[in-house]
Amino acid sequence: MAAHLSHPANHGYLPMKLVRCVKLTALALALALSQAACSRNGIEAINLANEGDQSVKVNVENAIQKYEQAVQLDPTNHRILWKLATAYEKKEDWDKMASTLSRATSMAPDFATYWYKRGSALVSQAEAGNKDAFEQAKEPLKKCIEKDPNLAECYFLMAECLQWTDDEQGAVDNYSKAIQHDPTKGFFYPNLADLYLLFKLDKEAEQVINEGTKLVPQDEKNLPKIYNMFILLANAAQMRGDKAAQLAAVEKAEKFAGEAHPEFSFDLGSTYATMDPPQKEKAVRLLNTFTKRVCRGAGAKKFQEQCETSSSLLQKLGQ
Repeated sequence: MAAHLSHPANHGYLPMKLVRCVKLTALALALALSQAACSRNGIEAINLANEGDQSVKVNVENAIQKYEQAVQLDPTNHRILWKLATAYEKKEDWDKMASTLSRATSMAPDFATYWYKRGSALVSQAEAGNKDAFEQAKEPLKKCIEKDPNLAECYFLMAECLQWTDDEQGAVDNYSKAIQHDPTKGFFYPNLADLYLLFKLDKEAEQVINEGTKLVPQDEKNLPKIYNMFILLANAAQMRGDKAAQLAAVEKAEKFAGEAHPEFSFDLGSTYATMDPPQKEKAVRLLNTFTKRVCRGAGAKKFQEQCETSSSLLQKLGQ
């Protein structure tokens, strides 16, 4: 054995073996330390995200700060990215919401909700003025539908994008699919009915509205949309020259108007004013109410067209 070890060919064998062992040990130690650091960062990120959860309802800026710090510590945790995105949504920071969800979808591509909310953020960007975002929103909404065909909101937002990019038939199809997948959502119906009216399809619009007013729960959240449905029903009746049906629809809208719709007095008053013969007393009372409440206040600019029409109708009625 001794003779073997002393052989010239073996002089460097033991030291080289020791060097390799030291290097492997160092690498293993480095990996262990790295894993421990990652583990600590992950735990600290979760703690920071939990702190953000505690403040997001009362201090969204503080919550965003906590979530951003958490993401820096653990950029691979898509659930923390989701929390950050929802905080940006509360702040209506659509650009940051969309970019954050872009990262989340790359890490968790099977989460349909991530695709939905990214599409929603892009649609909000488009509605705020960046019309190109309607086109950009189509891909995440398509992904949303692929991942969860029952998520009705994705069909609705896709319909909006298609309508804005001049694909009316695609919009009709997707508005219809949204209603099919969840007929209880009040905001699904008016856009489809309005689109039908745009193309003079009053019967189709009326069918959509009748379905909506039957199936949508009459709770506080849906009242403004039900009001809109009855006003659209009145427009459909007006389109075919049915004054009685127009008046009936507007009168049904009355109980859903509330304080959120100061224009109701105009809608009903103008209907009374244009009947044959006009119901002058009711028309004057309602149009005067609208004029005093809206046209002489802060809402005059928003309802400029209605205010001008109201003034014209009152003159015709001898007021």
